[in-house]
Amino acid sequence: MCVHGLVYDMTGNAARAAALGAGAIVRQTTAGKLTDDDLAEQRAIKPNLILLAGGTDGGERETALYNANRIAKEGTGAPVLYAGNAQNQGAIRSIFEQANVPVYITENVYPRLDALNIEPVRRVIHTAFEKHIVSAPGMEHIRDLVTGSILPTPGAVMEAAQLLYEEIGDLVVLDIGGATTDVHSVTQGSDEVAQLLTAPEPFNKRTVEGDLGLFVNAHHLVEQIGEAKLSKELGVGISAVIRDYQPIPQTREQFLLTSRLCLEAGVTAISRHAGRLRHYFTPQGRATAAEGKDLTLVKTLIGTGGALTRLPERENILRKLANCNAGGTMLYPKPGGIRLAFDESYIMASLGVLAKTNPQAAKTLLLASLRFA
Repeated sequence: MCVHGLVYDMTGNAARAAALGAGAIVRQTTAGKLTDDDLAEQRAIKPNLILLAGGTDGGERETALYNANRIAKEGTGAPVLYAGNAQNQGAIRSIFEQANVPVYITENVYPRLDALNIEPVRRVIHTAFEKHIVSAPGMEHIRDLVTGSILPTPGAVMEAAQLLYEEIGDLVVLDIGGATTDVHSVTQGSDEVAQLLTAPEPFNKRTVEGDLGLFVNAHHLVEQIGEAKLSKELGVGISAVIRDYQPIPQTREQFLLTSRLCLEAGVTAISRHAGRLRHYFTPQGRATAAEGKDLTLVKTLIGTGGALTRLPERENILRKLANCNAGGTMLYPKPGGIRLAFDESYIMASLGVLAKTNPQAAKTLLLASLRFA
C-alpha cells in the first residue's frame, strides 16, 4: 500500500496505523501535496491499494482534492480508499469514478485533533483486499480454491488479538518471522499517560519491522549484535553457521544462533512499538510528554509465529522479552509484570479469519490453543 495524508504526525501517521493494523505492507507514506518525485516513487512501487486521507472533518480540504486529482491522472489502476475530511467524500468519489478507478469511501481516520478512528478504515482495507487480491502476483486463482473470507495474515492475527482481549484483557502479540517481526498491541493505556500524550494512539496497533526477519535479514541482525560478540556469547563460529543457515534450523549451532537472533529481533521490535516519556524544559521549569503507544497496562505477552511456537528455547526467549524494560525507559511493564502465553497450535491467524463468520468458535479455539507459562 501507499498512504498519503496531510500532516505526517497527524493524518499521515493515523492512516499508516490503520493500514498496518489491517495487515498491509506500507511501502510509501507522504504528507502534504504529492510531488512529482512522490508519484514517481509510487509508480515504481506499483501498489495494490492506495489510502488517501487528510484534513479533520470540517477542516482543510484542498490537499486531499489535489492529491486525488494527481493520483487519478496517474492511471496506476490501483483501487483508492478515501478516509479524510468527510466534506470531500462526494468530490473524491466523482474524481475517481470519472477516471474509472475503483474507489472506497469510509469514515475519516482522523476526524478531530484529539481522536483516531482506525477501525472503519481497517475494515474497508480488508474488503478491498479481498475483492482485489485476484490481481496480486500469484493469486489469480485463489477464488478457485477459497470460498470464504480472505485476510492478509497480519490482519488476521490482529482480529484474533482483539478477540482475545475480550477474554484476557490488555495484551501484546509478538510474531517473529523469517522476513519481518510484527508487534500487535490491544490496550487503551493508562489515564495518567493519556494526559501526557502529544498525539492520540490507536487502541489496537500493529508495527511491522521489515529489517528484523530471522532468515531474510539474519545478516542484518548479526551485524546489529556484532559478529565477534555473538561468537563469544554462543561459543560458535558465526561465519560458518551463517554460511549454511537454513530457514528452519537443522543443527545445534543453527538453533543457538536462531534463538539469539529471535531475542534480538523481539527486543528491538518491542522497543520500537512501545512509547516513551520525554522530558523538556519550559520557562516554567521541566515538563514531561508521552510519545507513542502506552503499553504499561499490558498483562499478557503472547508468542505466535514459527519461532515463538516451535523453538526449544521459546519460553526463555519470551520471558526475557517480557522483562526487557529493566531500565524503565519504555511505556512497558517492569520486569515481572507480564505473564507469558503461547499460541501452542500456531493457529491465531487462521482463527482471525474464522472470527469473521463465527467469533464464538474462534474464541473457544483461541483459548484452547493458548498455553500460559
